[in-house]
Amino acid sequence: MKILQPFLFGLCLLLAGLPGRGAPPARELYELKIYHLQTKTQADRLDLYLQQAYLPALHRAGIAKVGVFKPRESAEASAAAPAEQLVYVLVPCRSAEQYLQLEPRLSNDKVYQTAAQDYLSTAFDNPVYARIETVLLRAFAGHPAFQVPALKAGPAERVYELRSYEGASEKLHQNKVDQFNNGEISIFKRLNFNPVFYGQVIAGSKMPNLMYLTTFESPRDQEAHWQAFRDDPEWKRLSALPEYAHNMLRMDKYLLRPAAYSEL
Repeated sequence: MKILQPFLFGLCLLLAGLPGRGAPPARELYELKIYHLQTKTQADRLDLYLQQAYLPALHRAGIAKVGVFKPRESAEASAAAPAEQLVYVLVPCRSAEQYLQLEPRLSNDKVYQTAAQDYLSTAFDNPVYARIETVLLRAFAGHPAFQVPALKAGPAERVYELRSYEGASEKLHQNKVDQFNNGEISIFKRLNFNPVFYGQVIAGSKMPNLMYLTTFESPRDQEAHWQAFRDDPEWKRLSALPEYAHNMLRMDKYLLRPAAYSEL
């Protein structure tokens, strides 16, 4: 373990990129934790943990803003039998060093250890969650730092759209990342998509892959923005370029809303 930790630290530094004289801004690292829950009791316990223990501890560790998102319920889902519940927690880290120091800082944070007792010391037959997925992402060069969306609607009205684009090969995946950096991000910015982040997955269950999160005032606002994107002359030109052909194999879309205590 003593040999492995310096290796992982060096690897993350290489992936994150260190700023130097005249260098572009350092690209942030994002941890996206996806909690799988089975009961309302688990959901209530997790909300309590996140709001009263985890987010305050992350603030003390130097992370100012943390996103907590939940799926938007459709009428069909509400009428159906209760399904597995998901909670998405986005932790933006300025650097690989900050990310790697989070766990030891939490372990040494006495306030956190006390506030998180229900979560940390839960019995084996009374778990807070069924499982956790973790996705580690590196911010795109064209959008190196996360942004807090400039929205006026309340949390329940908003639509946060998380998209996942898989590539058929590492080369084609990188080509899609290049397409974002070479024009697609600029189009989203010009059309006011209010993106939180664009990230290249460097560790996760779906690879090669990228993910990004855009935000809207309402479902109607979401549809209007995507229609404007589809009709945009610059997007039509960019998407028709032969060098960007076939660079996305599969797209998954998740419609979310921010929790009442989410900071993004």
